[in-house]
Amino acid sequence: MTDEQVKKALGFLDETACRRLAVYADFLTLYNQKVNLTAITDPEGILIKHFEDSLRLLPYLPQEKEITLADVGTGAGFPGVVLLIARPELRLTLIEATEKKLRFLEELLAQLALSAELHHGRAEEAGRDRAFRERFDVVTARAVAPLPSLAEYCLPLVKTGGRFLAMKSAQGAQELVRSRRAIALLGGEIAGEAEYALSNGDPRRLIVVKKISQTSPKYPRPTPMIRKNPL
Repeated sequence: MTDEQVKKALGFLDETACRRLAVYADFLTLYNQKVNLTAITDPEGILIKHFEDSLRLLPYLPQEKEITLADVGTGAGFPGVVLLIARPELRLTLIEATEKKLRFLEELLAQLALSAELHHGRAEEAGRDRAFRERFDVVTARAVAPLPSLAEYCLPLVKTGGRFLAMKSAQGAQELVRSRRAIALLGGEIAGEAEYALSNGDPRRLIVVKKISQTSPKYPRPTPMIRKNPL
């Protein structure tokens, strides 16, 4: 992928960001030949379904410099690494349970000359770890779990006054209805929703949750319990 292709699709970014996204796309495509990171490998799909989708979060990030952001279940780095490319001053933590994906992210960050904290582990383990619990200004997650479970994975990581940004498909509205009790129990409240379409027409929904009080120490529960009995 060339810088010009990125610039044409995402022209609101500066030249350095466009160059880094072009490197990202090429490295992802090459690495994906030996490690299954994504089913989307064509240039247009990467630009729209990965990069453009991730960048939709930019207006919802606080404008202060050096905000702390955790990307839960980041996989191949979406949306976290894309946001870091757009805002290199972010203090980014990438949380991922699969070691081979973390190795990809480590090599990718070196290719991009960017830095982030890489944490090998599950989100609910991080949520019980004092080094991570209620530490972050913003926590994001994309295609990780249904919203009632996702809230329990993510909200314990958000500091009071911070935000949880849940990236969902068009079905996110139905998930939100089932999630209001869980979000309240975990110390959050719904701050807004945004329904939009990517440039190829694919519908998306972003759910913004504000952390208004500390999460009870009994959350997050172990994963089997979260999956079997969502809040």
